[in-house]
Amino acid sequence: MNKLVKFSIAFAVVTVLSGCTGSVYNKEKNCDYDYLLHPAVSISKIIGGCGPVDK
Repeated sequence: MNKLVKFSIAFAVVTVLSGCTGSVYNKEKNCDYDYLLHPAVSISKIIGGCGPVDK
């Protein structure tokens, strides 16, 4: 039973994280950055690695 609970928790965590990832391209479509939970939280976005992004 303990293994089933651990597996269920691990599966839920992976499902949530994989559902919240993605990529955003800049206006020129020549650079993109990946984010884990939200585009505004991405390190590349924070430091401005790709410039302004297209919304």
